[in-house]
Amino acid sequence: MKFSEQLRREADPIFQAIFEHPFVKGIGEGNVPKEALIHYVEQDFEYLSTFCRIYGLAVSKCTDREDMAFFQQQIGFVLNSEVHPHNNFCEVAGVRYEELQKAPLAPTAHHYTRHMMEAAANGTLGETLAALAPCPWTYWEIGKKLIQEVKPTPDHPFYEWIMFYGNEEVTSITQVFMDKIDACASTAGEEEKQRMRDHFITSTQLEHQFWTMAYTQEKWPVALDRVRV
Repeated sequence: MKFSEQLRREADPIFQAIFEHPFVKGIGEGNVPKEALIHYVEQDFEYLSTFCRIYGLAVSKCTDREDMAFFQQQIGFVLNSEVHPHNNFCEVAGVRYEELQKAPLAPTAHHYTRHMMEAAANGTLGETLAALAPCPWTYWEIGKKLIQEVKPTPDHPFYEWIMFYGNEEVTSITQVFMDKIDACASTAGEEEKQRMRDHFITSTQLEHQFWTMAYTQEKWPVALDRVRV
């Protein structure tokens, strides 16, 4: 069994919990609360900005241009393509996308981004890939599952979101992540592979918590009036 397949099997209980999450189920049913959609977009905008920075760190760990090109392409994907599902959520919520940018990170989003940054700053390319992979991987499986189960038509409120994440481009991105993780694992020692497992599992857990954060509109426990200078 390939290393990426082992990771997916070990994380399966978390994947299943994500599929059953009320936010994810609500996407399929077309009835996610407006406040949850807004909080999700606010947090995911900042999360994906950090994702781009981590791709930049990953480039510094690459030893060949094929890997460099992949991460460069993914920065472009986040900046130019992944705005479309955000716009779908904004349309349903009745808000302008520009109004939801530059929000402060909620506790879960803060923890998740710092977890990935630490893996990329202090770990190997394999560890970086393992920390990043659950994001595209879980979304691809969510999209694929919703397409199969809901069979959405263009009049579904979240048709664009579902079709975006279940499409061939996200499928191919996930497959490249899997292939690169397997390539790194083939030359890694047992200690490094264990760190890759730990990063992958932690990121998958935090993917689940990201949905909960958005659904509950998670905030810091003590609100402060902070003046930017």
